[in-house]
Formats: sequence, C-alpha cells, structure tokens
Amino acid sequence: MPTRLNPYISFGGNARQAMEFYQRVFGGSLALNTFGEFGAGGSAEGSAEGSAERDKIMHGMLETDSGFTLMGADTPPGMEYDPGNTITVSLSGDDADELRGYWSALSDGGIVTVPLERQMWGDEFGACTDRFGVPWMVNIAQPQS
Repeated sequence: MPTRLNPYISFGGNARQAMEFYQRVFGGSLALNTFGEFGAGGSAEGSAEGSAERDKIMHGMLETDSGFTLMGADTPPGMEYDPGNTITVSLSGDDADELRGYWSALSDGGIVTVPLERQMWGDEFGACTDRFGVPWMVNIAQPQS
C-alpha cells in the first residue's frame, strides 16, 4: 500500500453518524470498528453507559471510488474531546458537477461561511462547516485557456 495523507477527524460521540453521512456524500466503502470489538469502552459492565461506550467508534475509514480516504473516531473514554479549528478538509479539482454535489451535501444543515461562487483568482470556491462541526473548503478549478 502506498503512503498516503488523509484527514482523521475526532468526534464527541457521533462518529458513526458522521462517517455514515460522509459515505452518503462521497460514496465508497465504510469500515467501522467499535471500542467493544476490541474489549475497550467502559468499565460499567452491563450498564447502559458501559454499553454505549462500547458501541462508540474506535476507528472508522471511508475509502471512495474517487480515491479519497477519510478516517474518524469517537474520542476514547477518559480523554477530553476538544474540537479544534485548526484543520479544514479541502476538496479541489475540475469536475464541477462532482464538486458541486459534494458542496450541496456538505453545506446542507451546516453553516456556509463563503458561498460557492467565482472568486478573484477565477475558480469557484466556497467554505462551510458541516452539521458535525467539520470545516470544508471546495475549489472548482476553471479550464485553462
């Protein structure tokens, strides 16, 4: 397998929902592993809280037909969930229909900070934060003349 660089997003208990959402947006194959599958996730055996912890996602990986890989997980028990604002996921290319589709799905239910429209550098660009608090940038390159 080649070396690759991809986003890994931490969630505060809703990783399953987020990763399933991203699979609906981008398509592809989603693999989810829970803390419970590996014997972790709560010391309250048999309690609802312990069961909920075991059902949280320890590791999720989405691999798409477009070559995207997105990984994510719920914050492990005992660790503080501290959402940051220093990482943004960027999608760029020249397939305008594909990128507009991603934009539409990602911005639905989220907050658009820069509408997807032509910018001074000539490309279409937009920025949003999706319904899970993850910031995204979409850049549609214009054909070179």
